[in-house]
Amino acid sequence: MARTRRAALLAALSWLAGGRAAAQAAAGAGATKTTGLELVVLGSGGPGATGRAGAGYLVLIDGAPRVLVDAGPGTFARLGDAGLKLDEVDTVLLTHLHIDHAGGLPGIVKARAVSAGKPITFRVFGPTGSAGGGERARFPATTAFVDGLFGPRGVFAYVRDFAAPVRFKVTDVSTRGRNPSPKTLVDEKGLLVRAIGGHHGDAPAVIYRVEHGGKSISFSGDIDAAGHAALLKLAQGSTLLVANAVVLDPPGSPQVLYGLHTAPRQIGELAAQARVGRLLLSHVSPSVEQAQKDVMASVRQHYQGPVGFANDGQRLAP
Repeated sequence: MARTRRAALLAALSWLAGGRAAAQAAAGAGATKTTGLELVVLGSGGPGATGRAGAGYLVLIDGAPRVLVDAGPGTFARLGDAGLKLDEVDTVLLTHLHIDHAGGLPGIVKARAVSAGKPITFRVFGPTGSAGGGERARFPATTAFVDGLFGPRGVFAYVRDFAAPVRFKVTDVSTRGRNPSPKTLVDEKGLLVRAIGGHHGDAPAVIYRVEHGGKSISFSGDIDAAGHAALLKLAQGSTLLVANAVVLDPPGSPQVLYGLHTAPRQIGELAAQARVGRLLLSHVSPSVEQAQKDVMASVRQHYQGPVGFANDGQRLAP
């Protein structure tokens, strides 16, 4: 009887996945396959309910989605809007474990499992946990975070064998030390992923760089002033820098936020010093959205390359 129920469940899941596949095929009908590196913005917003999804991006390699960078709330829906297949998504990069960057991960993992029909191994990279003990240790290491979601006693443990066997290979990226050095996380078949510890107040954070075919995309994540030197090390010469724009130049935002984020003028300085080819301002807060003209002028004081504001669903080929 159990086998019969499981067979029926798998058949139903196959039907659902087939419906999604048909929709994806229809959405992509007649499209020219993209080669090289491409970015899809799944979420360009922050923690507020403003109509934008939380932070999240897909990096496509030769037309195939491969790398998920953050997975904030709403990214699951934007993924469906994009009509992209998840068949080859195998690498997840979490900049930090705030809800607006990681809260949508379970839905995307389940969608990938339902569409697969075969065993999956996710490579997940994210920050180490908070230093110290007791109440000071407010953030778990990424290994503990994933185990708490999908481990044997995790809240979504059922996902591991619900539709297809799902395994997680999780790596905690060190975020400690005053002078961090870039680390290579993935180097295979022309895909290179590197990382360095950033700084985001009391939340351990990681900065990432994805390279393929001579192009590169760097993701600042949320960083404060203590993370600027690390960003300059990793993002140097990037084809595209995705920088989070949450606050206005002082004193336009609450003072407490400057201990967590980078202001527009500083973003412009960093982009110029790193000699990036293009700058995309994302993780946009309502105050920044309402003052886009002023924010752009502030960035332009130092950076003269192409600059734009991210929007959900946007696609860019660096």
